Amino acid sequence: MTPTPYTEDTLVQQTTAEYLEQELGWDSVVAYNNEGFGPDSLLGRDSDREVVLTRTLRAKIEELNPGLPVTAYDDAVRQIVAVSASQTMAATNREKYELIKDGVQVTFRNAKGERVRQRLRVFDVDVPENNHFLCVRELWVRGDLYRRRADIVGFVNGLPLLFMELKNVSKDIRAAYEQNFLDYKDTVPHLFHHNAMVVLANGVDAKLGSLTSRFEHFHEWKRLSEDQPGVVAMETLLKGVCAKANFLDLVENFIVFDDSAGESKKILARNHQFLGVNRAIEAVRDRKRRDGKLGVFWHTQGSGKSYSMVLFTRKVHRKLGGNFTFLILTDRDDLDTQIYKTFAGCGLVDNDRDPCRAASGEHLAQLLAQHKSHVFSLIQKFNQTVSEGEAYSRRDDLIVITDEAHRTQYGTLALNMRNALPNASYIGFTGTPLFKDDEITRRVFGDYVSTYDFQRAVEDKATVPLYYDARGDKLGVAVGDLNERIAEKLEELETGNIDVEQRLEQELKRDYHIITAGKRLDQVARDFVRHYSMAWETGKAMLVCIDKITCVRMHKLIEFYWNERIGKLETRLPQATDEQDEQYRRRQIEWMRQTQMAVVVSEEQGEVDKFRKWELDITPHRRLIKEGIDLPEAMRKQPQFQNMQRLSLDDAFKAEEHPFRVAIVCAMWLTGFDVPSLSTLYLDKPLKAHTLMQAIARANRVNEGKNNGMIVDYCGILKNLRKALATF
Repeated sequence: MTPTPYTEDTLVQQTTAEYLEQELGWDSVVAYNNEGFGPDSLLGRDSDREVVLTRTLRAKIEELNPGLPVTAYDDAVRQIVAVSASQTMAATNREKYELIKDGVQVTFRNAKGERVRQRLRVFDVDVPENNHFLCVRELWVRGDLYRRRADIVGFVNGLPLLFMELKNVSKDIRAAYEQNFLDYKDTVPHLFHHNAMVVLANGVDAKLGSLTSRFEHFHEWKRLSEDQPGVVAMETLLKGVCAKANFLDLVENFIVFDDSAGESKKILARNHQFLGVNRAIEAVRDRKRRDGKLGVFWHTQGSGKSYSMVLFTRKVHRKLGGNFTFLILTDRDDLDTQIYKTFAGCGLVDNDRDPCRAASGEHLAQLLAQHKSHVFSLIQKFNQTVSEGEAYSRRDDLIVITDEAHRTQYGTLALNMRNALPNASYIGFTGTPLFKDDEITRRVFGDYVSTYDFQRAVEDKATVPLYYDARGDKLGVAVGDLNERIAEKLEELETGNIDVEQRLEQELKRDYHIITAGKRLDQVARDFVRHYSMAWETGKAMLVCIDKITCVRMHKLIEFYWNERIGKLETRLPQATDEQDEQYRRRQIEWMRQTQMAVVVSEEQGEVDKFRKWELDITPHRRLIKEGIDLPEAMRKQPQFQNMQRLSLDDAFKAEEHPFRVAIVCAMWLTGFDVPSLSTLYLDKPLKAHTLMQAIARANRVNEGKNNGMIVDYCGILKNLRKALATF
């Protein structure tokens, strides 16, 4: 007798449903051939077009908000179910999410005939058992033209919050995404109007994502607590995501919609963010006993630190009280702007409508006295001496979030901050770990509250691996032994950002002249052009130079050799071996012609004259930084760029299709600046420790088709890199 073959249904679907039912306490039904329609049917649906189980939803809303007139419950259900035909699926999903998270506002007349407005709860997030969790297998759903059968839909209080596409164990789960999930979004889009999360699985592998996630951004759920080594298993994902308390926590507190890049993206927290933020929340609850030291939140570069900050502040406001004020501190303008943009994009702040960004020390003192939810500032704005009796605020529900904590906790500014906010609590977010001798940071923040290191991020595919190419040694331009001295001096001088070039030259004399010698830079520029023009299909590039003057010198050299290289490639076209080879060469030449390069450096007084002395002109670069870069015709047709002629430099570099592909920097954009399509980092600046790790992490972001990042080292920092990686 031939054995029955294992199918999606018998193996994966059934065991998943049984696990939800027996281990996690969900109800479970098979709808396939068992569902009739009408109020007394299995699910209470009137037809297979319905995706909200209104019978359950109505009963639960009444149970959670007792004693109201019938019209109030009818109105709440109507608002949750009704959709506008003109809205996109993602826009509807966002609208419904806000409604079910914050409650549905209804208007009704009370017993005295007075009009009353009240917000009705859809879930009991505090007592998970008071909600109805239902796993439905094989649910038929009809769209305008097509009918589809979903493997598993998870309903909470009648709302289809969980969608699961399950494959046979022998199949790759990418098939679940490409063949099923994408098709369902096209054919039965209304099934996803209320969706919170999507699971793709084959019984062994399982990944979690959101409605708008590309397949590369679906992630595994490998740990139930931070101290576990991590295992890819469907059981771990089910237990971590679908346990009732966790599921409601994820829905309520770990989903954000981010508009900062133009097109709205639905962000669902990754495993490490969920665990880390919840640990930080516990530290806030316990802040009195911890003496205000909430700890250091070390999640390696590229693992979504800014989103973790957003999720952390939002959950504190929702669960521990709306009166908390968060002061988000950085030590650099570009970093401050990046973090503010993330918070603004996620809808938490709007500086134009309600000022929250400190323009000066005086303005900072005013903002902190105004009971704002969030205030953004540079540590340098604590530039006014504060005596112990002259505090800006004595509140104990004020939390200072310091980004890259290790850089800002010393000297007068930090002392002024402590005197200004004597009862505040402190949490340090950092992409780089504390060193053994970093006692200052520990004294301010306490020990780690959450850790997610470099290796773990690569293993979890939260970042891509980095490869290293010591090209400086091959070319004979590496400055080996000088690295340590120059890196140390740079770290000291860049904190002040004043006349870095002049001070470097004065204090390092010969060392500085070796690394900035014309002949050496010429060799580096030639090699950069040769290397990057060969790697033209891999993504964008960033070149890091020692200082601003060198950035502009390198731009001039690279531009010259870039055009020379185009000329050489054109003369070699007749040497193409066949039509395919010729097409490839023509595409490469066209790509080189379109490629734009820019110097991105901070502004300083007297810079025009300073560059003029080197026979250089900073003004075209400054104009690009201030006014932005042209938007190509093809991009103007995209909805997010409509009616735009120019794009800011940072947005253009982040946009994968924009031909601004080479950024030449010395300090800006080395921290807190995420460009997934950046694949190669060319280093010609001696760096050490934190700064080195932050810099190389520019190339480790996950992007479609990107297997790794490349670090091309011209100055020979391998020793420093080994030392840094040992700590990280």
